[in-house]
Amino acid sequence: MRKQALISVSDKTGVVPFARELQKLGYHILSTGGTAKLLLKEGVECQEVADYTGFPEMLDGRVKTLNPKIHAGILARRPDPEHMKALADHDIDPIDLVVVNLYPFEQTIARPDCTFELAIENIDIGGPTMIRAAAKNHESVAVVVDPADYDRVLEEIRREGGVTAATRLMLAKKVFAHTARYDGMITNYLTSLDEEGNRGRFPQVLTRQWEKVQDMRYGENPHQAAAFYREVSVAPGLLAGYVQLQGKELSYNNIADSDAAWECARSFDAPACVIIKHANPCGVAIGENDAEAYRKAFMTDSKSAFGGILAFNREVSGECAQLVSKQFAEVIIAPSYSKEALEVFGAKKNLRLLTVSNGKAANDFDFKRVGGGLLVQTPDTQLCDASSLRCVTERKPTSQQVADLMFAWNVARFVKSNTIVYVRDGMTLGVGAGQMSRVDSARIAALKAEEAGLSLEGSVAASDAFFPFRDGLDVVVDAGCTAVIQPGGSIRDDEVIAAANERGIAMVFTGERHFRH
Repeated sequence: MRKQALISVSDKTGVVPFARELQKLGYHILSTGGTAKLLLKEGVECQEVADYTGFPEMLDGRVKTLNPKIHAGILARRPDPEHMKALADHDIDPIDLVVVNLYPFEQTIARPDCTFELAIENIDIGGPTMIRAAAKNHESVAVVVDPADYDRVLEEIRREGGVTAATRLMLAKKVFAHTARYDGMITNYLTSLDEEGNRGRFPQVLTRQWEKVQDMRYGENPHQAAAFYREVSVAPGLLAGYVQLQGKELSYNNIADSDAAWECARSFDAPACVIIKHANPCGVAIGENDAEAYRKAFMTDSKSAFGGILAFNREVSGECAQLVSKQFAEVIIAPSYSKEALEVFGAKKNLRLLTVSNGKAANDFDFKRVGGGLLVQTPDTQLCDASSLRCVTERKPTSQQVADLMFAWNVARFVKSNTIVYVRDGMTLGVGAGQMSRVDSARIAALKAEEAGLSLEGSVAASDAFFPFRDGLDVVVDAGCTAVIQPGGSIRDDEVIAAANERGIAMVFTGERHFRH
């Protein structure tokens, strides 16, 4: 009985050499439409499915593989004599290998010009039916949906005479994950449309898919179990696309803190260093280069920096690595490392070094699990620019103060609320995070600066939300602050503005708030 492979792919990456090798290995190839044309053009013999089934493609190609001769050949269990007799009675050859990937629905709906009709036409029917059938019958059939698996399949056929049971099971798992994601994308798209066909931001039924990267020794605390999953398609620039160059396995808290550090670091255009401790920045600075940025960030709170997570938005130089090596760090994240930096860090075998591409992509949604539910929002990526600031005081900020105010405002986005951040010359001087009272955050931030030996005279301050009373403003001015950035919007704005004028400081409103819970 001849060996048969059915090949029908939308993504034609590597399919010609793969099919050519299958032919050399004795496979009779069935194919359809564009795939068949490509194979024949490249000199790979194949039989059109319509010729094999004796039933022509119809309805503009919507019906071609939905035929008993195809599905019986896929679904027949080889060890079952009754199944094999049924095939013989109807002159049907078994299909041993199904190589199918689906219409590009995801790419289609991502197009700005995508119409509803175009989206519907890119919902595959025959493809999912074939690969699910083959995956169900993986005891007898191998199914390939990912071109990355072509080499493994060929190597096993050459060595074993067929695809091994372990690989067939692995491939079947990939199929059901693949079709689940595919159906999920269709669900997300269709349930995001209103009655007029307008596409909303949040689907009525939201489906997502993640793949496990690793099990972890424990979660946030030792008595909690944990694992790390990354989204199936990770956009460039996001932490989940990291590559670990050295060091111990990442923990649950390492990954959470690394994400906070990287998101903050990559938000700056100038060379920046961010030091994170327990999800909050304890030091952030920009400089002429990575070494200067690190020196300034470390000065903010060298005590809290012990055991921290460091992120850089530029390649780490040898000079910077020498400075960083003097402190204890858990993780360092950067787009790349110089040869000299790798040599320096190589002496610290437990230090985790990560590289992450320096892209500008953002998550489409942020999620927060609650009991029996899920809160979903768009990420906080909006940041006003200096030209949109509204000065509300008699005193106007200088150009240097505006630069520091914008720096402080950006940092405040990444600090747990309530947030007060003191800044001067492109570096944080004190950070007050996560307090129930904004006044307490202002006092804590000033205290941290004092402990670090940093003067707040001439500094600026950012508040992630408005000052509800003048007391918080008085605290930052008493500490030495000369300019403040805040959203505004309180019913007592006039009282706070009057206090700022009374104290002789500049204050600007942004009109946007940056709570972080």
